[in-house]
Amino acid sequence: MDDIIRRMRVDLEHEADPRTKSSGQRFFREQVQLHGVRTAVVTRIAKKYFKEIRMMDKEPIFDLCEELWKSGYLEESFIACNWSHALSKYYERGDFQVFERWVDRYVANWASCDTLCNHTIGSFLEMYPENLPNLQSWAKSPNRWMRRASAVSLIIPARRGKFLREVFALADILLMDADDLVRKGYGWMLKSASQAHQKEVFEYVLARKTVMPRTALRYAIEKMPREWRDEAMGRVK
Repeated sequence: MDDIIRRMRVDLEHEADPRTKSSGQRFFREQVQLHGVRTAVVTRIAKKYFKEIRMMDKEPIFDLCEELWKSGYLEESFIACNWSHALSKYYERGDFQVFERWVDRYVANWASCDTLCNHTIGSFLEMYPENLPNLQSWAKSPNRWMRRASAVSLIIPARRGKFLREVFALADILLMDADDLVRKGYGWMLKSASQAHQKEVFEYVLARKTVMPRTALRYAIEKMPREWRDEAMGRVK
């Protein structure tokens, strides 16, 4: 198992480009550890090595994912997310604690957060919706990435019309969050929910438009008709 990670890191270093590393940092406010490998190449490397481990039991693959998370490198977190999502048909209820640990201990930027939550955790919650109440605990966490994760984990299910009640409950908890990335996260969640429940999301936003931070509000109404957006923003013709 250690040899797989060693060889994979050799591939990452071989593909690393100083310009990609430099340009990648500009997408983040915080300092991010980067090898400097383009996302498409990272995905190719992830798939290459998954072929070697795909017949393993799920638990040792999750252990490999955790080792990748521990490195702190963005590209290695993407590979961990790719592998954990590739195992989605084998998810069990107890896996929630694994995913929660990854968010709490290792996620340190919006890209790692969103990649893990949109795919691995989102798929898990669709399979085991009894875990949805745990997201409200995440939304109250002092860890900014746990709070963002609570919202962005529902992006894909919300887009499919699922979990509207939970979407609104999370948005209520996060409504006045001081962190801009958390505001963007729950605004994105509301925008996703609006694709299947536009009227309901519009009414939700309208009832809170005087207190909802502008960042979250703009995200939430982005896909709505122009006249609805104007009303939500309080624009007068």
